[in-house]
This record gives sequence, structure tokens and C-alpha cells, in this order.
Amino acid sequence: MESEDDGVLRCRAPPRRTPSPDLASDGSSNGECNPGQHRGNGGEHITSNGKIEVEQVISKKLQLKRKAEFLKTDLMHQLGSQVNDFMDSLIEESAILEPAPVPAVFSPPLSDKERGKLRNFRPPHGEGKHFVSRRSLLDELLEVNHIRTIYHMFIALLILLILSTLVVDFIDEGRPVLHFDLLVYAFGQFPLVLCTWICMFLSVLLVPYSLFHLWVQTQCGSSSHPGLCSLLFGSVFLLYQAVGVGFLPTYVVVTNSLPPASCFIIILEQVRLMMKAHSFVRENVPRVLTWAEEKTNPRPEFPQVSQYIYFLFAPTLIYRDKYPRNPVIRWSYVATKFLQVLGCMFYVYYVFVRLCIPQFRSISLQLFDRRAMVLCVFNSILPGVLILFLGFFSFLHCWLNAFGEMLQFADRMFYKDWWNSTSFANYYRTWNVVVHNWLYYYVYRDFLWLSRKRFRPVAMLFVFTLSAVVHEYILAICFGFFYPVLFCLFMCFGSKRQPKLSRLKLIIFCDAFNVFNHPALVLIFIFHPLKVMFNFILHDQRKGPIWNIIMWTSLFLGQGVIICLYSQEWYARHYCPLKEPSLLELLKPRSWSCQRGQTEDSEL
Repeated sequence: MESEDDGVLRCRAPPRRTPSPDLASDGSSNGECNPGQHRGNGGEHITSNGKIEVEQVISKKLQLKRKAEFLKTDLMHQLGSQVNDFMDSLIEESAILEPAPVPAVFSPPLSDKERGKLRNFRPPHGEGKHFVSRRSLLDELLEVNHIRTIYHMFIALLILLILSTLVVDFIDEGRPVLHFDLLVYAFGQFPLVLCTWICMFLSVLLVPYSLFHLWVQTQCGSSSHPGLCSLLFGSVFLLYQAVGVGFLPTYVVVTNSLPPASCFIIILEQVRLMMKAHSFVRENVPRVLTWAEEKTNPRPEFPQVSQYIYFLFAPTLIYRDKYPRNPVIRWSYVATKFLQVLGCMFYVYYVFVRLCIPQFRSISLQLFDRRAMVLCVFNSILPGVLILFLGFFSFLHCWLNAFGEMLQFADRMFYKDWWNSTSFANYYRTWNVVVHNWLYYYVYRDFLWLSRKRFRPVAMLFVFTLSAVVHEYILAICFGFFYPVLFCLFMCFGSKRQPKLSRLKLIIFCDAFNVFNHPALVLIFIFHPLKVMFNFILHDQRKGPIWNIIMWTSLFLGQGVIICLYSQEWYARHYCPLKEPSLLELLKPRSWSCQRGQTEDSEL
């Protein structure tokens, strides 16, 4: 009801109801108002006597709040749908890259027809690793100031090592001495190394490609017995891998007694070229066999020589006809990476000169008892960790990125965030992605295909054993002695399924040499229960920081054991040469029998 009092027009109060997001924002309300209503400053509805219509203001605020909530809900819904689509695509890619084999216990029995199809099945070409354009993880992390400061700390430590060496030489000699005898010795006979590498590279360039080309011609109809020709060419290829790339470079290294760094260049290149040749044949043979069965095209796709040469230099062990490429080459980036490799080389030199050689030279002239063994391990942790970091940074980051940049190779995922691992299984998968991919696609998956996906634990054991044997082969050839420290630590004590069998294998191994009283074996027996415990409790489901700390602690300790035992054996071989060597004495570590009184003071 409207009434007039002192010329003031009063409006009826609007009914209380929740405003809708679709309401207009022009200040109109659902209540009825006489024409005498006025609008004050700021757009507020006021009466003629200056009273604020509070309900109109509250209604507008609720209206705006409802609009904001509506927009927020819509935005979150759209964002959630996009995230779900992205995660679904990732799950689909992971299912393609890493299909989970069905355990044999739960596998239904196969019919004869299904067994025949499975027997004739070959892994289709192209269902392997997918290369995408991405940067290395450290290149992204070093753009952060906090991470770059850690890099600066390592540079400062290198400066201090150089200064300490100069100061000590100045005190001892009366003048600063800048000699690099260790580097000159380690990279000795470099012309022979270069000639050997050129021969290896040319043979890998010509022989596998020529053999594959001839084999393709037999599959295209020029031979009446393609199966027999495949067996013949396969045998010739395996013989070439064993003799041409395997035996001959090793023979050159052993007969010429090449120093350690020169040995590492030849042997590592030997292993790399063998893996490259295998990948080239393994990736292209299924394409030709598929064409021979279907014959959809006049001739099968044959890789060009330029593609094969590019693959031999590319920082990957998985062959593809094409890789994602960057548009330009940053030569300043290449120069920086090679300078960092050179800096890491001098870093390792000063680590050995200041932290390793003085310690092991004095230890080798003393009786090596249990106390000396424990002190040696813990004193070797710091140089071992520094060498681990420098090896990772110089090769997996700087060297591979430099070649990737020169070749415009866009996929730079040579490693993952292995430093965040909470288990050794994840550490092995992320430390060296280049080698891990080769082992996964050409050893693990092919083993599952040959065994019809029924022996997954055996496939994992085979991959691990192959990797351990190759690592021991490299160390034995380059150091000139057989001392299976890595093999014992990760094979004898790394089994979490059969810890009793691991101890039994060690007892048999020790009884063969009658060395139960050696301090190295006592130390290993002490760490055996701890390592078995780590294998039980450290796995990928552990995500807390404590598990990362445990992993780092055991990794540091393992580096100390490796540096201590290998360095001790190196000096024992130098100080206690064998007069009448036998096969048993050559296999038996010399540090187990080299005692004080048999050694003579000599330089490295």
C-alpha cells in the first residue's frame, strides 16, 4: 500500500528470494517502486530522505557472488576435462610403450591355432621408443638461480683443489709446479687409439649395411631359398660382431698395454658400435619380413646411407629413419659443453692427485688389515661421490648434449631425475636412459617375445646379468685385472628373492680361493644383511624423503667400496708383480696376498 508522508514517496520492499545469475546488472529489482524513487551518487538506490535501500545492495552483491561461483565452476570443469584428456593420452602412450605382460599363472590355456599365431608373430616395426623434442633436465634446472648456485659451488671446489695443489708444490719444490703427468700417462698412445677407432667405425659403417643390403635382395626374389640365406647372413653378422668389433679391438688394447683412459675410449666405443649395429639390423629386419609376407609395395623401404651415418653419430642407441630435429645449431652451446667436459677432466685429475693417490700409495705400503679397510672405504666416499657426479655431468649431460646440438637431435632425454630416486630399481632406470632403452627394447622385450611372455623374472635377471657382465668386461680390460667388485655387490648381494642363495654363492666363491680372513670379504659380509634389508624396503612405492636419504647413503657407501677396492688392487698389481703367473693367480685379486715387506716404494 502506498502512502504519502511529508512529500516522501516510499517503495514497497521486494520479496526475499535468491537472485539468479541471469539477472540484469542495471540495478533494477523485482519490487515495485513509485516514480518518486531517486538514484543517489555511486548508483545506490536511496529514498528521498537519504536512506539506503540495504536489501537492494545485498541483492546486487549476492548476484555478483553467484556469477563468480558460476564462472569458477565452469572454468574448473573445463580445466579438469583438459587434464583428464591429457592424462588419458599419457596412459595410452605408456600402454603402447610398455605393455604389461600377463603372468603365466593367470594365463588361460591357448588353443593350437592361437599357439601357431603366437609362434609366427614378430614384434611389429614402430612400436618401440617414441622420440619427441625436449630439453635435458639439467638445462632447465640450471636456469633457476638456486640450482645454478650449486653448480657454482662445484666450480669453487675445483678452484680450491687447484690452489691447494699449487700451494703444496710451492712448499715442497720452492716454486709452483704445473705438471699433468697423470693425464699424459692416462691418455698415452693416442695416435694408436685414433687409428683403432677409425678402423672400427669404418667397419661398422660398411659391413652391417652391406650385409643387410645383400640380405634384402635375397628376400626380394633373387634367391630361391630365403630362409637359408637369412641363416647365412645372420651367422656372418654375428661372426663379424664377435670377431671384427669384439675380439680385434680388445686384442689391440691388451697387446699394446694401453693406459686406462685410452683403453676406455676404445672399449666404450667398441660396446657402443656393437649396440648400434644390432639396433640397425633389429629395427629394419622386421620391416623387410613384413613386406615379404604382404608385398603391398614393389620394394621394401630401405634406409639410406646418410640415415645410417647419422644414426652412428646420433646420441641414441635406438635406430629410426628420422628423428625430431632442431631448426638451428647453437655453436656457443656446443663450445660451452665441450669446455665443461674439459673442465670435468681436470676436475677428476685433481681429485685423484689430492684425494686418492696420496692415500692409496701410503696404504699399499702397509699391512692391509680390517682397520685399514674400514678407514679406506670411508676415506674413499668423498672422491667416489665426486667422480660419480663428474662422470654423470661430463658424459651424460655435456658430451651427449654437445653431439645432439651439432646433429640438431631434438630429443635430449639422456637421463631423468635419478637423484630423486627412492629405490635402486628407479635409479637404474633413470641414471642412463640411453642404455636403459636399448636393454629394455632389444633384450627385455625380445626375451619376453621369444618366451611368449611367460618368464618375466627370468627376463629381468637376464638383462641385469648382461649389464653386469658388460660392465665387468669394460673394467677388467681397461684396468688390466679381473676384480668383480660391481658384480659381487649387485649380483651376489642384490637378490632380494634368494638372500640365502646369495650368501651360499659367496661362500663357494671364497672357498675356491681360501680367503675367508681377508678384510674386504669381512666388510662385505658385514654389509650383506644391510643390503638385503635395503632390497626389501626400498622400492618404487616408497615416496618419503627418508627413503631418498637411505638410497643416497647406500649409494655413497657403495662408491667408497668401489674406489677403495679398485685403487688398492691397482697399487697391489704395481707393487707386487707376479714372477710366474698362473690362471688362478691372474684371477685372484693381488691385494689379498700383497703384504708389507713385498712392496717397494715407487711412483705411480
